[in-house]
Amino acid sequence: MLYDFDTVHPRQGTDSQKWQKYAGSDILPMWVADMDFHTSPAIIEALRRRVAHGIFGYARPTPSETTAVVEAMQTRYGWSISPDWLVWLPGLVCGLNVTSQAFAAPGEQVLCNTPVYPPFMSAATNSGRESLAVPLALNTAVRRWEIDFDAMERAVADNGRAKLFFLCNPHNPVARVFQRDELLKLAEFCLRHKIILCSDEIHCDLILDPALPHIPAATLSAEIAANTVTLMAPSKTYNIPGLGTSFAIISNPKLRATFVRATAGIVAEVNTLGYAACAAAYRDSEPWRQALLDYLRGNRDRIADFVARELPGVIIDGVHEATYLAWLNVGALKFADPVAHFEKHGVGLSDGVFFGAPRGTHVRLNFGCPRATLDEGLRRIKNALS
Repeated sequence: MLYDFDTVHPRQGTDSQKWQKYAGSDILPMWVADMDFHTSPAIIEALRRRVAHGIFGYARPTPSETTAVVEAMQTRYGWSISPDWLVWLPGLVCGLNVTSQAFAAPGEQVLCNTPVYPPFMSAATNSGRESLAVPLALNTAVRRWEIDFDAMERAVADNGRAKLFFLCNPHNPVARVFQRDELLKLAEFCLRHKIILCSDEIHCDLILDPALPHIPAATLSAEIAANTVTLMAPSKTYNIPGLGTSFAIISNPKLRATFVRATAGIVAEVNTLGYAACAAAYRDSEPWRQALLDYLRGNRDRIADFVARELPGVIIDGVHEATYLAWLNVGALKFADPVAHFEKHGVGLSDGVFFGAPRGTHVRLNFGCPRATLDEGLRRIKNALS
């Protein structure tokens, strides 16, 4: 079956947060992680069926919907999970905040590696915990961002306050897929320092390098699984973040009880349409996902070629392995405010400073869009450098 990723669907004047940001202007939004594609036809059909039912009361997942997630974990990652391990959530930012409250006390530290998706840092500070950011290291020999384990050890040495580590894998924004040796070393670090590992794997089904498998951290060993909270969702892959359906996978019953207790009274329930979309995503949308990955690979390669040929002073620091989010190094351009500069020339990007990068050094570009949109965005970026 052929899927259409080339059609430009007008989103101006809709409820789109992405497009409302620049309402009334000619700025092309390429910032927040929200694709400009229709979702999988199977998901649209599942939502039509659910809407036709006509009753939208408080929802719980049906056995069929839970089974869709369990089977997807087994099929995609060889991960045998029990339905009891699932804790449903209305979003993974919510999950990060719950995890921070559950496993670190006020004044204790939550580690992460920067640059990183901003809620990895704000989840700690939102509730009086301390965010401890340890920068990733760029290995220029292989053009790969890596965890700096020496810096990690220094950060927690003689400390005792570090209680939780937030891992982003695949990584947003540097587009790394961390592999078994790296994950084992990280998990051993957490066990040795008695730090809970929270692995946010929301981009796990968006790996663009077919040679790189996604390895859920909790599959490494039983001991590691017992120390791990895994966060996942179909939202990024299938472009359904507005349906607010995510989940934690926690095999350790003690950790799970602590996590659930932290949600009490403050975490909203998942909505009924979200459950239907989630099941259709994992059970019925694999051909669409594979077509999407092919299209995104084309967009990624188009950006790499354009940057190399047409954008002097712009660099893609590392090899882009996953996600539809390009991390562009613009430090050589010496813009005081890169985002404001590009907005003046009609393209809206995300500022690297919010991800923990030094001011003026990086921007993030969302290439989850039709090729015509991408080409227009790149044309505007080139014009901004002229």
